[in-house]
Amino acid sequence: MKRLILILNGKGGVGKSFFAVNFVQHLKDKGIAHVAIDSDNENSTLKRFHPDTRFLDLSKRRALDGIFAALEKANLVVMDCRAASTDLFIEFFAEIDLFAVLSALGAKLTLVMPVNHESDSVEQIQRLTDEFGDKCGYVVVRNAAHSDSFTIFETCEVRALLKDKLGAREIGMSRMQDWLVEALNTENLTITAAAKHPAFSLLDRQRLQTWQRKFYAEVESAANLLLPSK
Repeated sequence: MKRLILILNGKGGVGKSFFAVNFVQHLKDKGIAHVAIDSDNENSTLKRFHPDTRFLDLSKRRALDGIFAALEKANLVVMDCRAASTDLFIEFFAEIDLFAVLSALGAKLTLVMPVNHESDSVEQIQRLTDEFGDKCGYVVVRNAAHSDSFTIFETCEVRALLKDKLGAREIGMSRMQDWLVEALNTENLTITAAAKHPAFSLLDRQRLQTWQRKFYAEVESAANLLLPSK
C-alpha cells in the first residue's frame, strides 16, 4: 500500500518545515525509500536541508500533478505544504477526485498537522477534518517550540473527534534549544550531519542526538499512518 503524506496547516510558523526536515531524515536514516517534495517558494526549508528534494511551484496549477506522478513510481511521497495553501489543495483535490485517484494508485492519504498553543492552528485542523472526514489518516504533531501548553487544542471539539472517531494519532515534537536551531540553520545541517560536525561541541552533539532519539520514537509510534504498509 502506497502512502501520500501531506504536512499541512494553513497557519504559518507552526513547525511544518521543521517536522518535515526531521521526518525525511528519519526516513533516510532508516533506509526507507521515499520522494520528498517542497512547495514553499519563499523559504524552501526542506530543499535547503535535503537538496535531493523535489520542488513544486504552487503558482502553476498543473504543477500539483507532480505529486501523483511521483506516487505512481514510489511507495511513499512526503510533501511539505507551504502556509496558506489549504484552500488550494482542497480545490485541487476536488477537481481530480482525490480519493478515486488514490484508489487507482493503491494509496492512502495521511495529513500531518502540527499544532501549537494558538487557536489559529487548531482552527486549521478543524477546517481539514470538516473537508476530509474519515477518508484519510491524521497525525497531530504537538509542537512545543514556543510553549508546552496545548490547552486550546486539548479542550476543543475537533480533538475529541480525531481521537474517538477518526483514528488519529498524536505525537510530540519537543522544544530544541534556540542556539541549536540557529546553528543548524547557519550550517544548513540536519541533526544526523551535525552530530558528526566540528562546528558543534560534544555537549551540543549530545543534545541534538537526544532530541533526535525522542523525535524518532514519536514518529515510530505512529508508523501505521506515516509509513507504507507492508
